[in-house]
Amino acid sequence: MKKQIGKKGEDIAADYLIKKGYRILERNLHTKQGELDIICIQDNSIIFVEVKTRTNYNFGVPEEAVDYRKVARIRKLAAAYLNKSNAYYDEIRFDVIAINLQGNTIKINHIENAF
Repeated sequence: MKKQIGKKGEDIAADYLIKKGYRILERNLHTKQGELDIICIQDNSIIFVEVKTRTNYNFGVPEEAVDYRKVARIRKLAAAYLNKSNAYYDEIRFDVIAINLQGNTIKINHIENAF
């Protein structure tokens, strides 16, 4: 169930980003060190997006789940991704998209430059 909720949230986040003019490069990029949820481009900026989805606030709001350990892991994974890439970007950004699914209501909080 938890995995299905996460997948649904990532699908919603990807659709949201596409509608906002972002171009998705990768989704669910798995490595030995972890996973990057969404890698996308807007203008000539590369954005690494962490998606957090919740169906209630029993354990806090979704964005609170992105703690210092998660931030450190995402930065490390992003650096490895960029080292393999031959592309040049004007900016590297880390965003969080928090999604709350309660009943039929979908709330999206897109935090640009989250860390």
